[in-house]
Amino acid sequence: MAKKKLIITLHANGPSKATNPNLAYSPREIADQVVDCWRQGAAVVHYHICDPVTGAPSADVSLFAETERLIKQQCDIITFPTLGALSAPSEGRVSHILELAKDPATKPDCIPLDVITTNLDAYNAEQKTFTSLNRVYANTTETLLDIVKRVQAVGVTAVPMIWNIASVRVIEKLVEMGVLKTPLFCEISVYGEPYLAFGHPATVKGLNSILDFIPADAQWRWTVSVIGANAFAILANAIELGGDIAIGLHDYPYPELDLPSNAELVGRVADMARSMGREVATAAEARELLGFN
Repeated sequence: MAKKKLIITLHANGPSKATNPNLAYSPREIADQVVDCWRQGAAVVHYHICDPVTGAPSADVSLFAETERLIKQQCDIITFPTLGALSAPSEGRVSHILELAKDPATKPDCIPLDVITTNLDAYNAEQKTFTSLNRVYANTTETLLDIVKRVQAVGVTAVPMIWNIASVRVIEKLVEMGVLKTPLFCEISVYGEPYLAFGHPATVKGLNSILDFIPADAQWRWTVSVIGANAFAILANAIELGGDIAIGLHDYPYPELDLPSNAELVGRVADMARSMGREVATAAEARELLGFN
């Protein structure tokens, strides 16, 4: 029996060109890289918006709209933009998504749904101290229900993000309630350094301890990302277990690979998957598999 095709998600852009000069800032840079990665086999793109010159995080709706428009003009990749400020109430986190959804030329396909409330304090190993002591990311049940309701009303899919076993248990209940529909597209993240209080470690064991709690009969299509560490050993494990994968410069700059481009990373993953007997799904095939048509 043929193995199921692999869906590759591109995590397009992140903190600073200082970590890897190939990081994209402007809508044009982001879109051009997305198209290059789509040609290499990426079927989904998660991206952040930032100031086109400085790279500082931005919530400018016009920049989101320009990015979506430029991507959609050139390819059929599934778009998966980030939400608004973590501290904003639910309506503020998705206000740009609701605005983008008014025009088919800028409407995203899906958005991330962070399902647990957690500390966001990273750790500085050299100074042996936390970078902050009171940073909390609040995701109350009321917030989750409201976000899902708002985006579903405009035809955008909420993709639950799994950071630990508790996340799995919350998602189970949201599926049981009918708030989240199956087949479910969800994303598992494991974390390297700096240490983050909410994440499982970026190891095969860290990933598998989450997978152990996903119900065996669940119609969940899970993808794996590795934040802050080289992903390839963990992604190979995910590919072998039948999962999907996410990779990109948002997650890690890959200095040990001489600071590659996003397209080079996607190409490496696609080649690895084929060598393991899994073909790579096109964006059109991924839409069908995820129920996004």
